[in-house]
Amino acid sequence: MAEKVGYEQITIPVTGMSCASCSGRVEKALARAEGVAEASVNLATERASVSYDPELTRPEGLVEAVRGAGYGAEVRQTSLGVTGMSCASCVGRVEKALGRAPGVLNASVNLATERATVDHLPGEVEASDLEKAVEDAGYGVVSGDEEAADSSADAHEDEYQKLKKSVTVAAVLTALILLGSLPHMLGFESPVPVAWLNVGLLALATPVQFWAGWRFYRGAWGAAKHGAADMNTLVVLGTSAAYLYSLVATAAPGVLAGRADVYFDTAALIITLILLGRLLEARAKGRTSEAIKKLAGLRANTARVVCDGEEADVPVEEVVVGDVIVVRPGEKVPVDGRVIGGESAVDEAMITGEPMPVTKRAGDEVIGATINTSGAFRFEATKVGRDTALAQIIRMVEEAQGSKAPIQRLADRISGIFVPAVMVVAAITFAIWLFIGPEPAFTFALLNTVAVLIIACPCAMGLATPTSIMVGTGKGAESGILIKGGEVLENAHKLDTVILDKTGTLTRGQPELTEVIPANGIPEDELLSLVAAAERGSEHPLGEALVEGARGRGVELSEAESFEAVAGGGVRATVDGREVLVGSRRFITESGAEEDGLAPRSEELAGAGKTPMFVAVDGKPAGLVAVADVVRDESREAVEKLHEMGLEVAMMTGDNRRTAQAIAGELGIDRVLAEVRPEDKADEVSRLQGEGRRVAMVGDGINDAPALAQADVGVAIGTGTDVAMEAADLTLISGDVRGVGRAVGLSKATVRNIKQNLFWAFAYNTALIPVAAGILYPFFSGGTVPEVLGPILGEYGFLNPVLAAAAMALSSVTVLSNALRLRRVSI
Repeated sequence: MAEKVGYEQITIPVTGMSCASCSGRVEKALARAEGVAEASVNLATERASVSYDPELTRPEGLVEAVRGAGYGAEVRQTSLGVTGMSCASCVGRVEKALGRAPGVLNASVNLATERATVDHLPGEVEASDLEKAVEDAGYGVVSGDEEAADSSADAHEDEYQKLKKSVTVAAVLTALILLGSLPHMLGFESPVPVAWLNVGLLALATPVQFWAGWRFYRGAWGAAKHGAADMNTLVVLGTSAAYLYSLVATAAPGVLAGRADVYFDTAALIITLILLGRLLEARAKGRTSEAIKKLAGLRANTARVVCDGEEADVPVEEVVVGDVIVVRPGEKVPVDGRVIGGESAVDEAMITGEPMPVTKRAGDEVIGATINTSGAFRFEATKVGRDTALAQIIRMVEEAQGSKAPIQRLADRISGIFVPAVMVVAAITFAIWLFIGPEPAFTFALLNTVAVLIIACPCAMGLATPTSIMVGTGKGAESGILIKGGEVLENAHKLDTVILDKTGTLTRGQPELTEVIPANGIPEDELLSLVAAAERGSEHPLGEALVEGARGRGVELSEAESFEAVAGGGVRATVDGREVLVGSRRFITESGAEEDGLAPRSEELAGAGKTPMFVAVDGKPAGLVAVADVVRDESREAVEKLHEMGLEVAMMTGDNRRTAQAIAGELGIDRVLAEVRPEDKADEVSRLQGEGRRVAMVGDGINDAPALAQADVGVAIGTGTDVAMEAADLTLISGDVRGVGRAVGLSKATVRNIKQNLFWAFAYNTALIPVAAGILYPFFSGGTVPEVLGPILGEYGFLNPVLAAAAMALSSVTVLSNALRLRRVSI
């Protein structure tokens, strides 16, 4: 394909094509996309080559065109650790640098986690290209591989230690500078000649400016190379102005009309305070990711594997699917598996958030990292390494913490124009005070400009949202709630309707025996024994429920001498020489037996959501048995919690409306969506959304997946299928439906926390920039600053640049501290 001038060429891996008509359909879809000059699809290589105008379309638009035609496009996700970012404008610049790489569909950078997540087309761009794009933007790269998590943690620790060293050295030198500046600051004569004193201060200030502060120069230069400005630019401009002015005053005071006032203390103290703020930020950031550390720390290190009849301890990394593993009391379950022998109680609280140990017997699933509390058992490994539940949980939490909420994108856009706007304000401030300020006008103009540049650093804006998202998703994981991303957290607080799937969500998902009602003098145990013996040959779920119910009540079961299942009716069997019929009223009467007045009680049971079955023995009515899909103990509490939050609760089920209404009435549910076929569940969700409602769908089965995907927030019950969990936005690992209310509560608390952070970040800048620019001068121009405000505002109401630096550092620490409060929120 010949490339046209001004057009770009891209190759898209296409999946799902099976014939020439498929490739033709993809070609047509791409050709119709805006800005596409030519499209060619190769069925054999499953690739589409497209020539397009980058001014009119982006790669993601082409991918959507392929998907709109009914086919898939292979998209790879790469994660990179990015070092050297300090504010929201850094985030924007890294995202732009990554977005310009060919084949990149989306790039999202999180300042709090210091990670970039990139969706891209394989073959068009690889990890090495992405790393180069970040480095060309002036930032460092750790590694995006999941296996490099330890390397990333080491890099974070190295950065923390470097900051600690810089702060220590800068603080010592700055203390000496302040000591030497005391005569000037307090207005008394120095015992050392001023010229020599200034030389000494210059010697002390230079390493602070260019060694401790070198990270600011490096960052500012990286931004300048791309025609941009960021927080580093503001710090460099402000401190360099104060330092260079002082350097000239020291080396050539005649240039400044003989004035020898120096501001080495101002420049050094600003750098020291900002570095201290960075150090406190780094420490707080480490605390925001404690959830990941805790989860990772749950892993077992070794496993006791049975090999040729012998037990041997091996590193957990060497366990393979199919290995038989022995777990003794007090030990961790090393990987996921299925119990094949023994019985024990296993504490799953660290994974599910549920405090009560769960009894495990042969056939039950066990989860890696849970703790065996009592007996010993053997299990067969079914999932190891990256496939274990714990590994998937950690991966999901990492992805969620690296994601962005829509509200953060607004903050990023504002920060992108904020720094250039501040530089304009600083230039205007300098010009105004240079011409109309009190003498010495140049000095006041310089100090006000420095104060504006320093006070405006947008660190707090960049940290306001991602730190709250990190803490919120981490707290969710510790409580058994897995959240896919920041957008989910933000959407969940807007919900007004929750749809709960009945079977497996509100109920246990399997029928249980609930009533045994004997008639005509037959004892209850005898009736149940005959019924269960008759049903032993049945494979119907209701028959199995009767047998299990009898065994659970300790009833002895006989062997049936004959057995016949009548489709749609019931069963006929001979037990201990007696003919036993179990089934519907019609089946009993058509078999020649009478129901003998049991019909009203049968209607009563059906009205309560249960399934009644008539029983006849030797042609005479013997009573009723009833089974039901029993409501979970916690379901009523879950519905009450949602009502307390002001949410309308609906129940969706395929059951008949009468049965559904009975269960809904028992639980206090507001709306019933009954007799809904599996393929229509998503349509029911869509219909409610059409009424203007924001809907959460809660389900656990494969047939719930389309509805989960359609909902504004899909919630999967973790005891359900992997398909449902994949389609959902939230997963409740424990299977406890009360987690829905906890998840909504966590969302509300997190969004409230984000708004608090953004308010303080923006209010701080908005309020203090005018003060730094000297807006209070007209009120204090006569030197009438109140004594209590003197140290802050100075003689004429001008903000001290050193205090501006302290306030700027404090704003970031305040935002981080507020985000960490989420860890203590009760949900």
